[in-house]
Amino acid sequence: MTVTIRPAVPADAPTILVFVRELAEYEKLLHLVEASEAGLAEALFGPHPRVFAEIAEIDGAAVGFALWFYTFSTFKGRHGIYLEDLYVRPEARGAGVGKALLQGLARRCVDEGLGRLEWAVLDWNAPAIGFYDRLGSVALGDWIVRRLTGEALEALATS
Repeated sequence: MTVTIRPAVPADAPTILVFVRELAEYEKLLHLVEASEAGLAEALFGPHPRVFAEIAEIDGAAVGFALWFYTFSTFKGRHGIYLEDLYVRPEARGAGVGKALLQGLARRCVDEGLGRLEWAVLDWNAPAIGFYDRLGSVALGDWIVRRLTGEALEALATS
């Protein structure tokens, strides 16, 4: 069983959407998924992509993905990477797929002189939290993630 990580290509858009939906179902958030194949393809492979993805394969079969984008830290004065989604199909968990995806992003950070790799995890997802702890990541307990979306976003934009 060989794990390989490769950059996503346009033909991966349907698979990425399936993975997004599987992740959302696991997180009990499937009802919030609005993404489409066309939208993902445009975001990832259009003329000015601002988000990127890696596909994890075992023996040639796609089993997971990482979707990420560049951020910037004014404190560090450098860019970083924000990992929006990391997903590994249940049957492939424990085979090193998640670690391989994160290693690739960590390597990119080091190679490009980026200041950090960040992501969020749901507070009830004990298996993921344990995995991230074993990798040496730290929780930022003093930061609270905030979000504007939908009507609140539109109201602020037009006020």
